[in-house]
Amino acid sequence: MSMTSGLAEARKPPKPAPLSLRGFWHNKRSRALLYQVLVIGLVLAAGAYLFANAQAALARQGIQTGYGFLTMPAGFDIGDSMIAFSPSDSFLRAYGVAILNTLKISVVSIAVATVLGLFFGIGRLSRNLLFRKLSTVYVEFFRNTPQLVQLIFWYTIITNLPRPRDSWTLGDAVFVSNRGLVMPWPSQWSGTAVILASLIAGLLLSALIRRICKKLPPALTATTSTLALIAPAILAGWLGVDWSVPTLKGFNFVGGMSVTPEFLALLLGLSLYIGAFLAEVVRSGIQSVGRGQIEAARTISLRPAQIYSRVVLPQALRVMVPPAATQYVSILKNSSLGVAIGYPELFSVNNTIATLSGHAVEAMFIMMTIYLGISFLIAGLMNLYNRFVQIRER
Repeated sequence: MSMTSGLAEARKPPKPAPLSLRGFWHNKRSRALLYQVLVIGLVLAAGAYLFANAQAALARQGIQTGYGFLTMPAGFDIGDSMIAFSPSDSFLRAYGVAILNTLKISVVSIAVATVLGLFFGIGRLSRNLLFRKLSTVYVEFFRNTPQLVQLIFWYTIITNLPRPRDSWTLGDAVFVSNRGLVMPWPSQWSGTAVILASLIAGLLLSALIRRICKKLPPALTATTSTLALIAPAILAGWLGVDWSVPTLKGFNFVGGMSVTPEFLALLLGLSLYIGAFLAEVVRSGIQSVGRGQIEAARTISLRPAQIYSRVVLPQALRVMVPPAATQYVSILKNSSLGVAIGYPELFSVNNTIATLSGHAVEAMFIMMTIYLGISFLIAGLMNLYNRFVQIRER
């Protein structure tokens, strides 16, 4: 045998050892996979056993099981609904109304809580003594007070506001009373779509101008981006959007968009409470940025707003996003507290469905599945955003 052929034989990868039970057991990865399969099997078996026992117990008591009740008439009304609903509609449509109401209060509360968290989180680190102390009072008060107590407090305040005839008004167009908030709104869905599209276009155009005009003077950049933000709204007005303005007729307002006291109270209770936690998330994220980078930004004459927007916040986001995602999921789950003030969110409507249909187990399973699905959706979106803001390492 030549030296070349000997080297070729030496370079060949070793032949895999034949599979054996002993080799499988001594392999750590194989053992870990086996343990996971066993645990999953035990959990599924325990779940099947408990489900079978529950089915047998319900059958002995003459209680029907299954999900056929979803197509039956609901037999109750829902006061606050984004889609048309009547007692003759099915339980399934009632779940649709409840999901939309839950999403509505969750999305609006997330937006308001985020703004509050940014504002007071930055305020906690402000050099202005008054702003810093006010931010600290807000965070400590709302974070250390039970959320249900806050919710009942806001609902009591709103329901004790003046009557519609004596309501607080802003320009004879926006009214606040014990019936809630009433404001002008496009009279048709097409008008609403135009307004929403104009707002989105304005935000995108303003962000684009800020990115392009970095070298312009800050005052000129702010003025240009502000004009870009309101220009689509002016264009939407030129397109002839018909507005429905609320007017007082009898004992209540007619026209416009009405926000119920229950929605307002739940919005304040969720956003102010979670906003305090988000403020601490923002504060800790900002403090994670090296002090030297802030000092370097000051040496090149960047203003405080520019330091935060261009230096601090882009780096702090990678620290802030994971805990912020947890708070957003908490807003969704805590929206179930709306049952205490009569807001028809998922938990409240599900209790009514379970009582009227007699299918309490199925109703609870449906509710938990919906909450779990929406929570996974929020967590997934925040994970995608977290990957987007992470600093790319070479």
